[in-house]
Amino acid sequence: MAEKIYVTYNEVHKLCARSAKDILHEFQPTLMIAIGGGGYVPARILRSFLKQPGAPNIPIQAIGLSLYEQLGVSDNPIETPGTKVTRTQWLDLSSLSMTSLVGKNILIVDEVDDTRTTLEYAVRELEKDVQEAKERMGKEAEGMETRWGVFVLHNKDKTKKGTLPTDMMSGGRYMAARTVGDVWICYPWEAKDIEEHDRLAAEAEAKGKN
Repeated sequence: MAEKIYVTYNEVHKLCARSAKDILHEFQPTLMIAIGGGGYVPARILRSFLKQPGAPNIPIQAIGLSLYEQLGVSDNPIETPGTKVTRTQWLDLSSLSMTSLVGKNILIVDEVDDTRTTLEYAVRELEKDVQEAKERMGKEAEGMETRWGVFVLHNKDKTKKGTLPTDMMSGGRYMAARTVGDVWICYPWEAKDIEEHDRLAAEAEAKGKN
């Protein structure tokens, strides 16, 4: 069984707080798109730290993508990564004009970069939507560049199956608050007993394992 690490809400808060300065310096997002369900909490926390005096809050949109398809059995509760991304929720084009994404700095937020398959899918498909919107806008969209960035709480140091644009990776637009080994990360929003989760986190920290 893979090694587990337990992450608390306090740690998530601190990771977002520490990362916000770099995000503002490297990217200055004008819109965030959270990948559900792990990206919701960090995106909301980030918004508080990214807000600038006198400026409005950064809007947050949400998409749902599923990659972990096979649930573990009772003696091994760890899920195993699937190979196909399932789109469970996407931007509602009937209520959100895709032209509102043109010319923006859009930060995609998720909790973990494991195989990178989900992130690759999100960037690729959102780029397609924006390109279609620019084509519909015609001359109005000339010179309006949409820039993409990615923020994750944890990046797993492992060989990735998915890829992200080279200019994103080399241009400081891929940001991970923390890099860990190929471990199973237990986030607090997945816990049914939060007190037990926090106890295990404290125990692991005392042993120097987290």
